[in-house]
Amino acid sequence: MSRFVWATGALALTLLTSPAVRAATDAELADIREQIRQLKESYEARIQALEQRLKAAETRTAPSVAEQQPPTAPPAAAASAPAAPPASGISAFNPAISAVLQGTYNNLSQDPNKYALSGFAPSGDIAPGKRGFSLGESELALSANVDDKFFGNLIISLTPENTVSVEEAYGLYTAAPYGLAPKFGRFFSGLGYMNDQHQHAWDFVDAPLVYQAFLGGQYDVDGLQLKWVAPTDEFLEFGGELGNGEGFPGTQRNKNGVGSGIAYVHAGGDLGPSNSWRAGLSYLQTRARNRNYSQIDLSGNDAQVGFSGSSQLAVADFVWKYAPNGNARETNFKLQGEYMWRRESGDFTYDRDGALGLTNTSSYGARQSGWYLQGVYQFMPTWRVGARYDWLNPGNVNYGSNATYLANPTFHPERWSTMLDWTPSEFSRLRVQFQQARLAPGITDNEFFVQYILTLGAHGAHKF
Repeated sequence: MSRFVWATGALALTLLTSPAVRAATDAELADIREQIRQLKESYEARIQALEQRLKAAETRTAPSVAEQQPPTAPPAAAASAPAAPPASGISAFNPAISAVLQGTYNNLSQDPNKYALSGFAPSGDIAPGKRGFSLGESELALSANVDDKFFGNLIISLTPENTVSVEEAYGLYTAAPYGLAPKFGRFFSGLGYMNDQHQHAWDFVDAPLVYQAFLGGQYDVDGLQLKWVAPTDEFLEFGGELGNGEGFPGTQRNKNGVGSGIAYVHAGGDLGPSNSWRAGLSYLQTRARNRNYSQIDLSGNDAQVGFSGSSQLAVADFVWKYAPNGNARETNFKLQGEYMWRRESGDFTYDRDGALGLTNTSSYGARQSGWYLQGVYQFMPTWRVGARYDWLNPGNVNYGSNATYLANPTFHPERWSTMLDWTPSEFSRLRVQFQQARLAPGITDNEFFVQYILTLGAHGAHKF
């Protein structure tokens, strides 16, 4: 408010003391004073609203360092915020607006159109992108307090193929008691560690292999979410979600009711002034119906197959951050890892289109797993270097009577990645990344990326 008072006072003084071309009338002076008075009242009301928001936030459980973001955090979309008292007039609709622009140059030794994870069902558009220069996914975000009870967030995704989709569109009820945070609409699930982070906030260009194999890259929910942060000294969060279950490993189903359920718990805290940590356990249960794809059989045929049944996924995640005396601006280090284990059971159909004349449906069961571990070191302000290792275990797959046509997978896909990025401000980042991927027997893909990320407009800091 003081900045505004000084500015308006200077404006009024200039108007009153500067040489005038003609003498100001009493009416003009009165009009100027009235405008100044209205401006003061408007800004005083806004300051009071902000003070009320601060007071309401302070009465809630204060977040631990495990929820805070270092100053050199990557650009991110606007985050949810506590509600403010309802405004009036045209200021009642004043959303924070931001855009994220991305692009890459890809040099790949293998054809990205043949990208696949051996031993795992195709899970969506997970390929590294086309060769050469490419426009990355861009985002347009709008968020605002709707009134004193609801907060809204909308994120539109613009793909390089000139298509538009709704990435997130949700409401948050901010007036719930006891620290509860109900969310409804479309949102990235809170399972695991990095699933609810937007792609431009990741430390590497692409998602870990476990996210590609088990979640189709990233798992979103159309449904409901409820989180609760316990009033403890250490960070302790419980969450649950109910959704339509259409995201991989589930499928679209024309059915009433709930299609997927997710539960998770996250804990974290500080170890002295220089260290902080967060760990979590998550569980997803969903169902697939006619999850159809193609698979090479024992005779070398590209057979059409399909799966219908239940899918259960367990996730364990851990993050540790180090910043000398809590000052992450100069140097810091982050160690991050996640382990995923999936069990599926149901019916599996071989040659579902009858092209081979061998159509057969049998029982099916699979237990598969995988993990990744990565470390990112900021060795000086604005500069970071990182390394990541991915590994997948095709596990034990029981095809039942279809074992006559299909082999149990034995190959373990793996990948090594290194990256270097420069972040001159919270609004921009340039990154180079090299990785060597062995995703199928006898095939090695050397991949080199150059990426830019530019953020325009207001955006909130990303979570821990």
